[in-house]
Amino acid sequence: MNKGGDFKVLITGAHGQLGSELNFLSSLLEGQDFVFTDKDDLDITDPAAISNFLTRGKFTAVINCAAYTAVDKAESEKEIAFKINGDAAGNLAKACKQTGARFVHVSTDFIFDGTLSRPLLENDLVNPLSVYGASKLDGEKQALVGNPDTLLLRTSWVYSSFGNNFVKTILRLCRERESLNVIYDQIGSPTYARDLAGFILKAITNKEWKPGIYNYSNEGVASWYDFALAIRDLAGLKTTILPIETSQYPTPAARPKYSVLNKRKIKDAYNITIPYWRDSLKGCMELLSGK
Repeated sequence: MNKGGDFKVLITGAHGQLGSELNFLSSLLEGQDFVFTDKDDLDITDPAAISNFLTRGKFTAVINCAAYTAVDKAESEKEIAFKINGDAAGNLAKACKQTGARFVHVSTDFIFDGTLSRPLLENDLVNPLSVYGASKLDGEKQALVGNPDTLLLRTSWVYSSFGNNFVKTILRLCRERESLNVIYDQIGSPTYARDLAGFILKAITNKEWKPGIYNYSNEGVASWYDFALAIRDLAGLKTTILPIETSQYPTPAARPKYSVLNKRKIKDAYNITIPYWRDSLKGCMELLSGK
């Protein structure tokens, strides 16, 4: 999708949750030109292809939504995870530095080990527990080395009315089963991809460019169990949901036990109010139910 204007934005990972939300929100804007690409349109692991694409396109900003997100599969596909999450971020950052485009890169709470028991700050120690987390941390490093003026956003527990995610999985399982087991001892904050997309559009069009590392998730705190209960209740379903410990549901990749993100820095820098997670979930659920 393209629209005329002197502000031209490239979005990679167009068909993912965040890319899809950016596509929707950009359709409501005037005077800006958005170009959405996926792996079939642009190979972001190819430095020359990226450099040529950005040079020809004369982009004002680039938003990297592309990522290898199969957390457990990454344990056995380390090379491809690091190529997409690490090297590609570096490639895009360097090309943006060369062309003068603003660069936004999206990272994850999985770069932390979850051992702290307070909301995480941007300068807290990073210590990923999984290949996925390590590959995303590598992407952060490559992006910041390739372009120190990168706007790097760490987020968590992303869901949307687009794509596959926890909300849609819980809805499906609640309709298929009488009871479910959901982990209660991993704590974080759900993030509605539409809220994150809205912030990104605000940031790239802001008169003053404010690069750096920022946390962004919806306000409030939840366990996956709390999240699942809220989804069930908003859908008006009666499925029994039982809390279980992480040890009762082993996975190839370890997850951080506590990854609530402190958003003070981003709220102060951009003078924004971030929605409460339950309010955003309600909005997403209304879209999914067709209301």
